[in-house]
Amino acid sequence: MAALTTIKNIGPAFEKSLKAVGITSAEQLRDMGADAAYTKLLENGSKPHFIGYYVLHMALQGRPWNDCKGDEKKALRKQFDKIKAQSFDQDLSEMERVLDMIGVRSSKANT
Repeated sequence: MAALTTIKNIGPAFEKSLKAVGITSAEQLRDMGADAAYTKLLENGSKPHFIGYYVLHMALQGRPWNDCKGDEKKALRKQFDKIKAQSFDQDLSEMERVLDMIGVRSSKANT
């Protein structure tokens, strides 16, 4: 895989998802980094998916996605799990999202 020159390089579905959150160029994606870009996707309602995060991370390094193995892949998986855990719960109300953003965790009553 060559250095990322356009978001089209990571596939049409990914390109569409990135554009939906306002990421329209490879330069913008490089400036944000994989973690921030993926967090933005999750906040916009994308489903957490390790392969997508993995491909995005590797694309930014200009490496083929299957080039990452062993400890490096485990470290990426750990980072993905952290991002997933910090992402917004899509069932939260707007007020709960605001509270979540400032670190106040809410819990819904079981009724």
